[in-house]
Amino acid sequence: MIRLAPALALAGVLMGSAFLGACQPVTSYEGFQAVEANPKDVKVGVDDKATVMDRLGSPSTVAAFDPNTWYYISQVSDQVAFHLPTVRKRDVVVIAFNKADDKVSDVRSYTLKDGKVVPYNKRATPTRGRELSVLEQILGTIGNSNITPQQDINPGSQRPQ
Repeated sequence: MIRLAPALALAGVLMGSAFLGACQPVTSYEGFQAVEANPKDVKVGVDDKATVMDRLGSPSTVAAFDPNTWYYISQVSDQVAFHLPTVRKRDVVVIAFNKADDKVSDVRSYTLKDGKVVPYNKRATPTRGRELSVLEQILGTIGNSNITPQQDINPGSQRPQ
């Protein structure tokens, strides 16, 4: 009995550390991560698409209606156990180019504070017509079935005449 006490204490410490370890957040780094060059260091009027591509690599996304606007997006989020992840840091750098000479015309930077929450519309669009009850569906099929036997015709074969 005396020898079991240290083993139980050790097991309790290990279990406690396992429970506390499960409460540590898991950090996720997503999107563009500036390692050697920072997108904010791009110079307006000096750099062009080729130098930006060499320095930063391909953008995270390009604007849908303007291929001369590039976005470099990065995000850091934490998730604890089964809870939804929370965004800790978000950076969006927008680099715009002139259409004529492909030189950088504007560099804008946005953070998590600049973001806006967009509420989702939870209303449903009604469909045309009316919904049938289960009884109407069952009774509606009466008289609509074809119970006469049909000739056995293989697909691709000619019909008998």
